[in-house]
Amino acid sequence: MRLKTYTILFLSIVLLSNTGFSQKAKKDSVKTGLNLGALPTITYDSDFGLQYGGMVNFYFYGDGSTYPQYRHSIYTEISRFTKGSGINRLFYDSKYLIPGIRLTADVSYLTEQALPFYGFNGAEAVYNKDWEDDQSDDYISRVFYRHERKLFRFKTDFQGKLPYKNFGWILGYEGYNFEIGSVDIDRLNRGKTESNELPDTAGLYDLFVNWGIIGEDEKDGGTHHYFKAGIVYDTRDNEPNPMSGMWTEFVVQGAPEFAGNKGFGHAKISLTHRQYFTLIPKDLSLAYRVQYQTTQGSTPFYLYPLITTSFLKGANSEGLGGAKTVRGILRNRLVGKGIAYGNLELRWKFHRFRLFKQNFYLGANVFGDVGMITEKIKFDEAQAIENATALNPDFNADDFFSKGEKPHFGVGTGMRVVMNQNFVIAFDAAHSLDPQDGGLGIYIGLNYLF
Repeated sequence: MRLKTYTILFLSIVLLSNTGFSQKAKKDSVKTGLNLGALPTITYDSDFGLQYGGMVNFYFYGDGSTYPQYRHSIYTEISRFTKGSGINRLFYDSKYLIPGIRLTADVSYLTEQALPFYGFNGAEAVYNKDWEDDQSDDYISRVFYRHERKLFRFKTDFQGKLPYKNFGWILGYEGYNFEIGSVDIDRLNRGKTESNELPDTAGLYDLFVNWGIIGEDEKDGGTHHYFKAGIVYDTRDNEPNPMSGMWTEFVVQGAPEFAGNKGFGHAKISLTHRQYFTLIPKDLSLAYRVQYQTTQGSTPFYLYPLITTSFLKGANSEGLGGAKTVRGILRNRLVGKGIAYGNLELRWKFHRFRLFKQNFYLGANVFGDVGMITEKIKFDEAQAIENATALNPDFNADDFFSKGEKPHFGVGTGMRVVMNQNFVIAFDAAHSLDPQDGGLGIYIGLNYLF
């Protein structure tokens, strides 16, 4: 019998305040000096092992005159799965290091033993959950819809004001190095009983390579350099959880071939609008976000999921489906050349209190998310079917390819624990409305979605 257990230890919220690094606040509600929020977490999955580590966010408020806006924020996360996956991340954000310019910088090394991969173009890629259910008669492998990925990322953005009220500019650079491959079955099988071992069989990624959908020049990954420029309009009253205002940005992110992009010159063009409405002052708000993105040019398959943003709120910004885009939908379930998605969220701050000399509030939210592929990734489906049939005479194309994309919906609810209006611990649970898109998703992390 398959053992698959998820255990989540939420241990802690905050530790330091008004230490030797801080000055005494003029008022209890105003923070000064250095503060931090810490979140140790432990999860376990029999396929990937024990995850251990934690995340810490340092905030420096100076004399408190800008509170609740911090002067400097440094976020660090280090976590590991005992069978190889891990997150190593350092993120910095400040409007004060360079006068008049906001600087954000991210350095990350992300390893995934089993990154989700369901094919391309949303509903046109058939998902068969029985193939990864070891209790099913149709079982193939628990990691059939997975491949391995190691990713190094360096990202920095500069934002300044334009001579028009609430308008600003964005310039940035992002460098990526991807190492892509098949799931390391031998490593994941270490320590397992024979009856619980993963079968040594091809996954969907391997099949796409064999059928010629994923080319030889992209199957192993590569190095890519993006240069970003954009315009932003921002009237939010508070960044972590606005009660009013809007935040709209238009961003073009190019990876020119001459800049060492391995023959894959392309660009991502993105338009994102977010708006916030106060329903009950200080306590209840309605927020929504809509985004459209298209990718133009020669693009390797592993770069299609990247979603352009001026401010990276989590370790990843990629793929429709999962904690950061369409909750309740399987992570990276929807991958296309053009995408559109939206989120509608009702947010309630229902209790405020002080603990450890820190300002806290508890929040609850209900939401609905939707996403859709607007432009397909083109590949020769007829040739792929011919190649697959030559390798396997029993091949049935209907098991992998369908026709007709459609909207994908997820609905759910969540809670927030917020310290000093900046450190936000997030709990969300969402369910997809179509079994082809997954089922129940549980998400624990940091920050409001947008």
